[in-house]
Amino acid sequence: MKTEEILALVEMTLDDAKGEDLKMIDVRGRTTIADFMVIATGTSRRHVKSLSNYVVEASKEKGLLPRGVEGDTDCDWVLVDLGEVIVHLMTAQTREFYQLEKLWDVSEEEKALV
Repeated sequence: MKTEEILALVEMTLDDAKGEDLKMIDVRGRTTIADFMVIATGTSRRHVKSLSNYVVEASKEKGLLPRGVEGDTDCDWVLVDLGEVIVHLMTAQTREFYQLEKLWDVSEEEKALV
């Protein structure tokens, strides 16, 4: 699957499963581990686990096997590695604490410099 197709699949799946505050961050040129980071919030640990299961199942149905799933035991933060796209699913408290958006997002001023 192309990166854009993976992003669309993840977005549709998380939207259907009621994932909240979905954010897609382009990290090309800033890391070699992925092209995009997708971050979404679940309303509870159980919801985060369900979101990760839906993403894994949807990707498998399209013939894309996840490279790995981490954190699905505790479920405060579950990472689904889809190769070019890494999906971070978190509870609201965990997302607020780690603030991945601030780590990976490029401000408008920085974009103008690139």
